[in-house]
Amino acid sequence: MSIFQKIIDREIPATIVFENENILAFEDINAQAAIHIIFIHKKQTKNINELSSEHPEQLSQVFSAISEYTRSEGLEKKGFRVVTNLGENAGQTVFHTHFHLLSGERLGRFGS
Repeated sequence: MSIFQKIIDREIPATIVFENENILAFEDINAQAAIHIIFIHKKQTKNINELSSEHPEQLSQVFSAISEYTRSEGLEKKGFRVVTNLGENAGQTVFHTHFHLLSGERLGRFGS
């Protein structure tokens, strides 16, 4: 069982900032920006490729939740970044598909 499943099951504490029937979002304890929120689907998949190929509706649900949250918090006006990792070489340490929402400060340049 992943640490994220334990958060879903309320076995370990987390600062939850968003929740609906399918999605849970909570503050990252190792924040990489002033605002660093983790978004997960409550039904576990291992990574973004598994999620998008086997459960594409879940991908849409995650991004709808991100949109709802960022609008309600005024983050779309300030700007934000969404990142996911696939595999250890990319930095994935929890093998429950998750998305990092980073905002609240000027972020370093990444791509174009």
